[in-house]
Amino acid sequence: MTLRQSILLCSVSVPLALCALFVSRGTAEQAAVTQAQANPWMDSALPPDQRADLLQAQMTEDEQLQLVKGYYGANTSSPITKAAPENLRPILPKTSGFVPGIPRLGIPSLIETDAGVGIANHRGFRPGDQATALPSGIATAATWNPHMAYAAGSIIGTEARDHAFNVVLDGALNLARDPRGGRTFEYAGEDPLLAGTIAGSQVRGIQSQHVISTVKHFAFNDQETGRFVFSAEIDEGAARQSDLLAFEIAIERGDPGAVMCAYNRYGGAYSCESGFLLNGVLKRDWNYKGWVLSDWGAVHSTIPSANAGLDQESASGFDKTEFFGAPLKQAISDGKVARERLHDMVHRILRTMFAKGIFDYPMTKTDSNLEADRAVAEQDAEQAIVLLKNTNAMLPIAKTVHNIAIIGSHADIGMLAGGGSSQVIPTGHDQADEFPVGGAVQRLPSGAQLRPTGVKIYDPPSPLAALQAEVPGARVTYDSGVDLQNAAALARQSDVVIVFVEQWMTEGRDVPNLSLPGNQDALIAAVVAANPRTIVVLETGGPVLMPWLDQVPAVLAAWYAGSGGATALARILFGDVNPSGKLPITFPQGVDQLPRPVLPSGRAPFDIDYREGANVGYRWFEWRNLKPLFPFGYGLSYSTFRIDSMQVQGGETIHVNVDVTNSGSRQGMETVQAYATPPDASDRAVPRLIGWGKVDLKPGETRRVTISADPRLFAEFDEARHVWHLPDGQYAVAVGNSSASLPLAATVQLSARDLPP
Repeated sequence: MTLRQSILLCSVSVPLALCALFVSRGTAEQAAVTQAQANPWMDSALPPDQRADLLQAQMTEDEQLQLVKGYYGANTSSPITKAAPENLRPILPKTSGFVPGIPRLGIPSLIETDAGVGIANHRGFRPGDQATALPSGIATAATWNPHMAYAAGSIIGTEARDHAFNVVLDGALNLARDPRGGRTFEYAGEDPLLAGTIAGSQVRGIQSQHVISTVKHFAFNDQETGRFVFSAEIDEGAARQSDLLAFEIAIERGDPGAVMCAYNRYGGAYSCESGFLLNGVLKRDWNYKGWVLSDWGAVHSTIPSANAGLDQESASGFDKTEFFGAPLKQAISDGKVARERLHDMVHRILRTMFAKGIFDYPMTKTDSNLEADRAVAEQDAEQAIVLLKNTNAMLPIAKTVHNIAIIGSHADIGMLAGGGSSQVIPTGHDQADEFPVGGAVQRLPSGAQLRPTGVKIYDPPSPLAALQAEVPGARVTYDSGVDLQNAAALARQSDVVIVFVEQWMTEGRDVPNLSLPGNQDALIAAVVAANPRTIVVLETGGPVLMPWLDQVPAVLAAWYAGSGGATALARILFGDVNPSGKLPITFPQGVDQLPRPVLPSGRAPFDIDYREGANVGYRWFEWRNLKPLFPFGYGLSYSTFRIDSMQVQGGETIHVNVDVTNSGSRQGMETVQAYATPPDASDRAVPRLIGWGKVDLKPGETRRVTISADPRLFAEFDEARHVWHLPDGQYAVAVGNSSASLPLAATVQLSARDLPP
C-alpha cells in the first residue's frame, strides 16, 4: 500500500488506531521504496550476488581494502602488537573483532563476538555484561540431537543480536584426535558425521536470527600444544574422509557465512595460506560462496595468503605486522595480487552480508530474555548428561532421602565452565567466585608473549541449591573435599553422597594427562570407602581416567553443563528426567591406547604424523583391537530398550530400518546407531557411523527408525582421480546403541560408482 492509498483510506470510516497503523505502514513502505531507488542494492527482492555487484560498483579501491582488514575489538595493546587507529578507538565494541563499515554506502560494520558456548566476555571487557552459558560443544554433541543443537544456536544468535553483534565466531568442530586437546570441550567429538551434523545445525540456528556464523578452525587444529607452528601430516584421502568431511557436512547443513582458517600448518603450509585448503577444497570442490577470515594472529604473509584464498585479515594487530591494508594495496599495484582477487574478496563478504540479513535487519541493542534462554540451556544439558554407570539401580535417588552430602568442585557455587576465548560471564555470576589459574607463557607469531592465565568460572545456579530445591525436606550438606578426613566423615553421616570432580580445559594449552588433577581420585576413594552409596559427577572437557570405577556404583558425565546444568543434573539424579546422552568421544583406559601417547611438541616448527589417518577415535580402537573404558556412542538410561526387525537395502547407498521398543517402565529416549564397513581388503576397513535416530518412547511403545546414509561415509577418496569412489561389493551393516554394542548385523550389495569431491 502506498502512502497516498493510506491517506485516502483514512478519509473514510476507519477507526483512528487503524488509520494510524495504515499511515505508519505506508510511510515505512514508501521509505523502503525510496531507499531502494536511491540505493538499488537495498532491494531485498534481488539475489544476494546481484545486490553485492550493485553495491561494489560504487566502492573505491580504498573502501574495498577497508572491508578486508579487521581490528581487535577492544582498546588494548596486550597481547596485540598494534592497536587500532586512533579514530576507531572510541567506537570499538569491546569484543573479539571489528571491521569498520562504510557509512556513505550504508555498509554496516562487522562486529564479531566469540560465542562457542554463548556470547563471550572473556577478559571482562564489558563489565556487568552477562549472557546465557550453553553447555559446551562436546556436551551438545552428546545429545546426538540436531534439533537441540539448532535450538542452542538460535539462543546464541538471539543474544548476539541483542548485543548488536552481527558475526558469531562459533561452529567449532575440529575432530578430537587427542582427548587431551585444550579445546576438546568446544568441539563436537571424534566422528565426522556427528561433528558435522551437530555443528552445522548449531550454525543454522545462529544464522536464523540474521547474524553470520563461522565454522572453525579450518583445518586440523586438533591440539593446542604448538598450535602456531605444527604441521598436520596426513594424506589427502584420509584427510577428506575425516576432518575435512566433518567441515564439508557442517557447511552443507549450516551454510555458514564465513570459514575461519586455523593457526597450524597442513602439509607444511600455514592454513591461512594453503591454496589446497582454501582455493582447492573449500571454494572449488565444495563451491563455497562465503568468505574466509583468519584466526586472530594466523596470518603470515600478504601475497601468498591473498592468492591462496584468504579473504579477510582478522584483528590485524595480532599478526607480526599488517598484511592486508597498505601491503595488500601495494601488492595489487605491483601486479602480484590481481585486482580481480580483491574484487572476489569483497564480493564474498558483501553477498554474505546480504544473504544473512545484515543489511535488511539492522542491529539495535536490547535486553535478552535470559530466563527463556536459560530454559533452552537446561534442556540441552538434560539431553547431554551421560549416565556411564548405574549399578543396582543406584539412580535415580528416591525423594524420600533424608541426608545428602555434596562434596567437591565448588558445588556450592555453580558448575565448571571451560576457559579461553569462548568463556561466558554467565547470568547470576559473582566476580568474587572467580578462581585465578596460571600457566606457562606462550609466544605469539608476532613475537609477543601471551600468558594463558585465566579464571575458573562456575555457572550458577549451584548444584547444592538445585538439589535442595528437588528435595526441600532433606538435609543437604556441602563439603569442599579439600580435607579427605572431613569429607569421609560427612559421607558416613549421610544416606547418599554425590562427589563432584573436575578437569578444567582452556584454549592455549592441552591438559598434561587424562587423570583428574589434584587429590580428586583420592577424594573419591576415601568417600566411597566411608559410604558405598556414592555417586560421582564428572565436570570435564572430555574423557578422564577412573581408577575408582569398580568401587563407585553410579557415574555421570555432566561435561561443562552451562547455565541450566545444575537444574538439569538435579532433575536427572532424582528421576524427573531420564538420561539420554551418548558419548561423542571414546574414553580410553589410558594414554597408551592413543595414537600418540606423548603429545608432540616444540617451539620450532614441527610435524605431527597422523598415523591413524581417517581412523579417528572409535575407529582407531577397532583397528588396533583395543578395549576402551567407555566406547563411542555409549550411554545408559533408567529404562531399557529393544532394537529388532532390521531391514537393509542397497543400491546406490545404504538404507536401514529398525524397530525400537521401550521395554522398561519409564519414558525415555534411545539413540539407535548404524555403522557400515566397506568391502576393503586393507586392514583400515573398520566400521564407520553412517547415521542414527533418537526417539522418545513411552513404556511399551515401538517406533520404526529409518536411516538413509550419505555414501561418502563409507566411500574412499581417490586422490589420483579426484573423486569419491564406492567399490562394488558386499558392505557389512551393524546396528545397536554404541560402537561396541551392535547386535544386529547384515550385508548389502552396492554398485560401484564415483561421486564428485
